Amino acid sequence: MSVNLNKWFNILTKNRDIDNIIIGNSKKVLELKFLIEKVAPSESTVLVLGDTGTGKELVAQALHKSSKRKGTFIPVNCAAIPAELLESELFGHEKGAFTGAEKSRTGRFELSSGGTLFLDEIGDISLSLQAKLLRALENKSIQKVGGGKEIPLDLRMVCATHQDLEKKVSDGTFRADLYYRINVFPINVPTLSERNDDIPIIMDYMLNKLIKNKDDPPEFSSDAVDVLKRHLWPGNIRELKNVLERSYILFSGRKIEKNHVLENLIRLKAPTSKEEQEELWDATQKLEPAENNNSLTEVKKSPSPLPHPKHYADWFDFFENIDLRVYLRDVEVVLIESALKKSDGVVSKASDLLKINRTTLIEKMRKLQIN
Repeated sequence: MSVNLNKWFNILTKNRDIDNIIIGNSKKVLELKFLIEKVAPSESTVLVLGDTGTGKELVAQALHKSSKRKGTFIPVNCAAIPAELLESELFGHEKGAFTGAEKSRTGRFELSSGGTLFLDEIGDISLSLQAKLLRALENKSIQKVGGGKEIPLDLRMVCATHQDLEKKVSDGTFRADLYYRINVFPINVPTLSERNDDIPIIMDYMLNKLIKNKDDPPEFSSDAVDVLKRHLWPGNIRELKNVLERSYILFSGRKIEKNHVLENLIRLKAPTSKEEQEELWDATQKLEPAENNNSLTEVKKSPSPLPHPKHYADWFDFFENIDLRVYLRDVEVVLIESALKKSDGVVSKASDLLKINRTTLIEKMRKLQIN
């Protein structure tokens, strides 16, 4: 965004509904909250984009709460419902519409009228259903399966996906007209590694929720929290929640150090009995906390927006292996495509952004099959 976000953050209205749903105060999260607050009062369709586990449904809930719409928030996971049942689930059906339809049923569209319909994983719906979805959005009305009557709706729809819908449009697996109809106001949800400064706040929030059901919560040392902040979190907030639940199971009422996080929480080398758990605890108490690594301190001070190479020094503490060729190829593709987008497709400008020769960039684009 080209606007002065820092100035806007200073005057951002404190919306308790949003703050109670989306936890964190990092710059990425403040941007996210600002966009939610701006678009929530409108009737525009919102497309929430983000990796698995980033909290896309929480964004949809925050949009609904901030919209002040009187109706209900109705979530639908399109990937979890068989394709042959999804149409009936969304639009409802009349009695006798198909085998087994013994009585009329109200669909999710009708139930959400006056409220918000949240379609999660919209990229998974069939092409035939996409056409009916487009019609409902355009006309703000639906027909039940097996019915001929138009049912008008007070419609506000929020969609979400972790997939690249533009690529699916190019592949012919997602309708272009529907994509442009739902992509009125796109919101990108940051990954947990992009907002790692929020991890201590999120941990406190989640641990407090767990305390309601359990006694003797574990205590994380500062070194343990630093390890969690350096983790790449491929499962995002969902993965962090799992790690915290493991901490309750393995270390209830105890202090968790760096080595416990690496060996027993992230990698889950868990003891199999109470006796073994006690032995593990006694053994790990004798270990000295790792000394501060000067190189990592330098990384934290680095103003570069890209991951510092030294961040990868801890890779094998968290993961068993890495396919280096595939990873480096994917990084090249993402950076080249981002540079081309930034430069409006002008290759010479993109090569300047990447600090490589124009001919080198063209050769890489051919090799990586980048248009």
